[in-house]
Amino acid sequence: MPELGELVSKVRSKNAGPFWLTVDVFCDDAIVFERVKAGLKDEVVARLFGVDRQLLKRFDIPSLNVIKFSVPRPVVQGTGADRDMHGAGWGSLLEELQIE
Repeated sequence: MPELGELVSKVRSKNAGPFWLTVDVFCDDAIVFERVKAGLKDEVVARLFGVDRQLLKRFDIPSLNVIKFSVPRPVVQGTGADRDMHGAGWGSLLEELQIE
């Protein structure tokens, strides 16, 4: 099974304020978008990010061939316990996820 990063053009993560992170999956075309959409299971993504499934927000945007996930930050941005101020490291976790 291929990794997500091998199928899509880009996976990007960033902060979405002090309490949330967002991860965007950019697909090259509708065919890849549909494959990734079907292969990315919310339960698996929530487990990967260490959040309760009920807190994971997912947005499938077919007009842009983009899938977006938003999750609560594990700690508030900018506090002493925050090790990823910009949320940039979360995308690489998703890139390595194997897609059926």
